[in-house]
Amino acid sequence: MLLTLLTPPAGHCCAGTGQVEHRQLCPRRPSAKLKERGFLDILWTKALIQDDIPSFAHVILFAPDTKSSIRAGHHPQSLITLLSSNTNLLIALSPKQSPFTSLAAEFSLILPPPGTPLVSHFPERSTNVTTIPIPVPPHPILTPQTAPIWLSGVPHAFGNNPLLFPILKAPAESFAADSTADSAADTLVEAAEKGGEGLWVGSALGVVTGFQTRDESRAMGIKSGNEQFAKDITAWTSQEKPILRIDSTAHHLLNETEPREHYTIKGQIVHDAYVSQYNAKTSAWEPYSGLTDLQLEFTMLDPHIRTALPAVPGVPGKYSVTFRAPDRHGVFKSVVDYKRHGWTFLASSTTVPVVPPRHDGHPRFLSAAWPYYAGAISTSVGFLLFSALWLAGDDRSAKKGGAKTE
Repeated sequence: MLLTLLTPPAGHCCAGTGQVEHRQLCPRRPSAKLKERGFLDILWTKALIQDDIPSFAHVILFAPDTKSSIRAGHHPQSLITLLSSNTNLLIALSPKQSPFTSLAAEFSLILPPPGTPLVSHFPERSTNVTTIPIPVPPHPILTPQTAPIWLSGVPHAFGNNPLLFPILKAPAESFAADSTADSAADTLVEAAEKGGEGLWVGSALGVVTGFQTRDESRAMGIKSGNEQFAKDITAWTSQEKPILRIDSTAHHLLNETEPREHYTIKGQIVHDAYVSQYNAKTSAWEPYSGLTDLQLEFTMLDPHIRTALPAVPGVPGKYSVTFRAPDRHGVFKSVVDYKRHGWTFLASSTTVPVVPPRHDGHPRFLSAAWPYYAGAISTSVGFLLFSALWLAGDDRSAKKGGAKTE
């Protein structure tokens, strides 16, 4: 199994800075391809850490001969130390049990017993049943319409770590067994019917799995001989793709262009975000409008508004949404927190104060108060009519009294 580990801020296994520690028994063809993509200073042996400082920005370790690797100081704990020091790792593990097998547990991957390859009898083919064609599914880190890869190796099961995400799973008809005979498949079927545990069957197994930590560290478990597929995987681990960033954000009132120091409750606020993607071929950032599930949260402790932040047609890289401010004053934050497997995490937070309307900013009449307005007006009109009638009636009675007296 090939395990690649990446930590920020640089790319994993490629990039023009830093040296590359290259162990023995590395295949020539992958080495040539990696050198074409910018790998420099291939060395045979050197201390990975000197004076508690990593000696390399990127480390490639192909280590089927684990004894020589251990003697050189390349053991699992030193590699974990490198990861915590933001050094990028590309590690090839032996299919046999070795000290480097414990690296899988660091990323919540579960390996089958030694000598348990992935086996599939379908489709019918002239190759060995342990050499399996696997279609490449659509994935943001893979080139579309990539030809099926041919895999020969051991799979892995997934732990409960939410940072794991499968990139390529084993075929549904495949299984892991220590024998390629049909009797091994029969044993698995019998165990499945009995509800046995420890079964290594079907698409529940992974052959290429990504691991991306919350601080942008990346790890990859892979076993593949396909050139384009391997190129895509190394490009992802080297942070060549898909790398996104938020260039800027802006907010303003509807029908205005300049931001305000504060907004009033129930005001129509427009929030804009500009996203770009890194193009490794041109070493430049380009506007990117391909995100379809970007969201904006308007929060004050808890989100008061959560809404989609769609791309603006005709304006590359711009995402915009108009929403009504909550009927509550306070200091809010416009938050973009985009975390998707395989993509660069996007995070942006902008403070937006929301205040009540000024004394002259309230509407003169409230629609909800019309019953009270009608009641006050009717009471006033009734009082005036009553007063007029009372006064008029009192005057007539006084006149009648005066006539009788005469």
